[in-house]
Amino acid sequence: MIESPVERLLKTNPDMEVWWDSSPLVYEQWTQKMLDAASPERRPVLEEQLRRLFVVEDPARSVFRGCTTNPPLSLKAVQADPEFWSRWVDDFIRAHPDLDQKAVFWATYKEVVKRGAEMFLPMFEASNGRYGWISGQLDPRLFTEKEIMIQQAEELSALQPNVMIKVPASQEGIEVLEVLTSRGISTNVTTCFTLPQILAASQAVERGVAQAQEKGVDLTRWRSVITMMIGRLTERKALVEQARRRGIELTWQDKHWFGIAVFRRAYRILQDRGAVSKLLACSLRHGPVVAGKPRFWDIEKLAGGEIVFTFPPYVLEPLFAIGDGLHFRPQIEEEVPEEVMDKLMRIPYAIQAYDPNGMALEQFNTHPATLYTIEQFSKAANGLEAFVAERIALVREAVPTG
Repeated sequence: MIESPVERLLKTNPDMEVWWDSSPLVYEQWTQKMLDAASPERRPVLEEQLRRLFVVEDPARSVFRGCTTNPPLSLKAVQADPEFWSRWVDDFIRAHPDLDQKAVFWATYKEVVKRGAEMFLPMFEASNGRYGWISGQLDPRLFTEKEIMIQQAEELSALQPNVMIKVPASQEGIEVLEVLTSRGISTNVTTCFTLPQILAASQAVERGVAQAQEKGVDLTRWRSVITMMIGRLTERKALVEQARRRGIELTWQDKHWFGIAVFRRAYRILQDRGAVSKLLACSLRHGPVVAGKPRFWDIEKLAGGEIVFTFPPYVLEPLFAIGDGLHFRPQIEEEVPEEVMDKLMRIPYAIQAYDPNGMALEQFNTHPATLYTIEQFSKAANGLEAFVAERIALVREAVPTG
């Protein structure tokens, strides 16, 4: 057996996990796309490796240990099979003629999450709830609405026992996180980019766990992960603009070291505190080219951690393309180059993200990465709602009147 780069990465820590970052409903389609693009001599090995990542007929044997989704990925799942989803939505509209557009949108979104969760449920049962979680995100357009987020979380968690709720690291989301944890609802903190957000989320979970234990809530099948969206932090204009105003030119490498530095510091603090939440790395970007060879620093530099990586197609494709040239070793405990940190610690945007006290809770909602990501996620939610609106119009126009 020739190991895939994912399998080699996992050998750097027995408690590391890699999750699929997309709807499970599109995994087969993506696999076929990869195989179609592969050379004839490469295809047999690649197929074996991809089939091991997610074993559809026996999920418990998969290399992947869970799944994350978000509104853009859920929209892609619907767009990947428009015939099925058009039929499903049309049938739902006919069965519920009194529901408005938003209600039909939410029902459709829940169905996408539910079907994905069903695919990972055998892994969840086989591991007694340790693995096989799938994340269902709250409506990103409502990231400041505490009560609605709690209600949506209750609905999503009721779909399947392995649905983990993606809660935004907004000011209100931190409060929601504590409430959900106190009720024994598993969570994945999202739209999270900075050390202050990670620490606030971790502390909210700890408070929620204490409340759950006081109330006798069963936490045996409960998990908490906190996602740091690395690329979404490092790619914002504010970083470059603030650096230039101070006469600092940041290289590609400097910016990637920035994301790695924040993640490493968060990891060390959570480890030192014995936090119950596991840190998750997402929004990874491949590169740079070193000595003529492509690298994947966002993965390599975090190897060896007791963490979760979540890999979407845009990460897996370059990872498999350059995988044979990557030799993973534990690096997460290493120090970031001093000359890089000297640059970064002169930039307010970087200080906010790296310093445990860099931001107050009240600043979470207006961080540039938060605003950018919420806008992207909201557009995707609007896109799915527009799809639903089109189906409603077609179905109701076809209903005879009089």
